[in-house]
Amino acid sequence: MKTLFLPLCFLLGAGTAAAAPVVGPHVATVAELDVMARRYAPVDLRADVAALSAGDRAAIVKLIEAAKIVDVLQLRQRWSGNEALWNVLKKDHTPLGKARLDYFWLNKGPWSILDNNQSFMPVDFKGIKVPAKKPEAGNFYPEGATKAALETWINALPAKDKEQAQWFFTTIRSSADGKFKTVKYCDEYKAELDKLAKLLHEAAASTDNASLKKFLNLRADAFLSNDYLASDFAWMDLDSPVDITIGPYETYNDELFGYKAAFEAYVNIRDQKETQKLDFFSKHMQELEDNLPLEKKYRNAKVGALAPMVVVNQVYGAGDGNMGVQTAAYNLPNDERIISARGSKRIMLKNVQEAKFKSTLTPIAKLVLRPDALADLDFDAFFTHILAHEITHGLGPHITRNNGKASTPRQDLKESYATIEEAKADIAGLWALAYMMDKGQLKDTLGQGDAAEHKLYNTFLASAFRTLHFGMTDSHARGMAIQLNYLLDKGGFVSHGDGTFSTDFKKIKQAVTDLNREFLTIEASGDYARATALMSKYVVIRPDVQKALDKMKIVPNDIRPTFSTAATLKAK
Repeated sequence: MKTLFLPLCFLLGAGTAAAAPVVGPHVATVAELDVMARRYAPVDLRADVAALSAGDRAAIVKLIEAAKIVDVLQLRQRWSGNEALWNVLKKDHTPLGKARLDYFWLNKGPWSILDNNQSFMPVDFKGIKVPAKKPEAGNFYPEGATKAALETWINALPAKDKEQAQWFFTTIRSSADGKFKTVKYCDEYKAELDKLAKLLHEAAASTDNASLKKFLNLRADAFLSNDYLASDFAWMDLDSPVDITIGPYETYNDELFGYKAAFEAYVNIRDQKETQKLDFFSKHMQELEDNLPLEKKYRNAKVGALAPMVVVNQVYGAGDGNMGVQTAAYNLPNDERIISARGSKRIMLKNVQEAKFKSTLTPIAKLVLRPDALADLDFDAFFTHILAHEITHGLGPHITRNNGKASTPRQDLKESYATIEEAKADIAGLWALAYMMDKGQLKDTLGQGDAAEHKLYNTFLASAFRTLHFGMTDSHARGMAIQLNYLLDKGGFVSHGDGTFSTDFKKIKQAVTDLNREFLTIEASGDYARATALMSKYVVIRPDVQKALDKMKIVPNDIRPTFSTAATLKAK
């Protein structure tokens, strides 16, 4: 699972973003393609590689080379005609051809991700039939095969064959006799995977880090055997300055069944200082739990271990890892066998989040904060709150009693759970940081006193509008609507009626505590009616908030990185 800073599901329907033409049956002009592309702010993405050993430098060059193979491989997975169209566009040197090629590569296909995956190309382009919308089946299933026909075939298979047909790492193809068959990725993409395996073995031979060497060799073998289990376990144990994620992972591109994994690559440098912050937080988890604004009977006497989390700076992204809206964090693997045994690992892309902060949150803050509060906008406060959000998912009740039977908040709250839980993690994270500031535990991270509090709360206020920027079809945004409206009602945040807002520092801390108590109590009691009532009251865009959102049409939707560090490494 990946986080796109603003969840993709409501970016797709963005209507309040920078003005863009409606696409689909309409073929975009050069001017329109330029406007559409400018919704992504260009950024120069850098990572510090000065401390890398000579072996790790040699390894990372090989990994960047491997990632570029992933880029083209994922093109084919999205649509069978993608590579042919890409090759035709590369030969068109007219202004329109160049604009089309540029936007094609940004979206990894002829469909605009920010416009509900509608085509910006002619239906028939130099003999290539371009679907008006991205095919739900991608290129994982036979073209023209219906979902019903595939389901009938899959359900008639013996159990072991059915598992393979539904597995992450197989495609479904048509035999010469017209019948469906399962093809392993190692056979479907043999030419590319042979190259990838060779590059990963070469990178493994270069590095002097044992855990990286082990993962790369196992992942290279997995590309050829189609068995990714051992390499996924090795990835969970990866402890290296060079942090690499490469292979087929997310299933978003398979919109027909959600079975098939797309190839992606993230070549990263571990940020040890930021990663150590997570260790610091983990030492205070029980203390935070013991002081939650929640009845003692609902608190956990022993908080469970944190899921593994690592902070990195991205050097290169490819395939599903560099397409449209940029991934800000990801949580892998998705294989339930690993999750059951070890959990999953969260990777936080700090330099990506910093670029998004500068390109999207900073201009939003200039529109919604009062001028005297702009100096409080602070990336460290923003990023540390993101870390706190992830960590505080682990705080609070996880087991409930429903009619005398053991249950969970997820089961009790049903469809409202995702909204309540995301909002709880936000507000509990804010509460936790304020608690730790008061105890002097964050003086080396965020500082302490009034100046630090002003940065924390004003940055959070601006970030609330960043989350609401594209509507409320996502649980994160619905949860943020609850938080913003509640804190406004309690006087912690103040609307000035002109689309600008400020913080009342005499009221904000108590308002956050009260809301944290509300979310925690709803989850602890499994009170579905109370959850839905809270959502009914607060999951709305009020007129004063809408004034602010209306001003944000000029703000870029996301970033478009240039990987300058990767280019420098290759040049050397």
